[in-house]
Amino acid sequence: MSGYATLGAVDVTASKAFYDEVMAAIGWAAHLDFPEWRAYSHAGSGTGFALWVGIPFNRHEATSGNGAMVGFFVDTHAQVDAFHAAIIRLGGANEGDPGSRPGYGPDWYAAYGRDPVGNKIAAVCNKPV
Repeated sequence: MSGYATLGAVDVTASKAFYDEVMAAIGWAAHLDFPEWRAYSHAGSGTGFALWVGIPFNRHEATSGNGAMVGFFVDTHAQVDAFHAAIIRLGGANEGDPGSRPGYGPDWYAAYGRDPVGNKIAAVCNKPV
């Protein structure tokens, strides 16, 4: 694992179900699972960057950070679209429809959403169609 981010969960079972589907849309899967935590990585390999979802270590209520966001680089625009569709289908909130973001370069295609706790997540493809 080269780095990781953690996102707090209020209902661990619901968060695991949410992230199982959202991360699958971009080719990620769980590689470690504990009663209150689950770790995701590309293809469930346990290598490279990882996302951990679970109950905060201090046992206080999970809340989203103002300005905090975890973004995932993906290979295709279709993965961005599927990631965003899964967020919406599973009860997350839309923070930016899939599409080009010209201010970031000619090939920047991204979508943004929030999980049920309010954590902001994004998928980005920085490759031409």
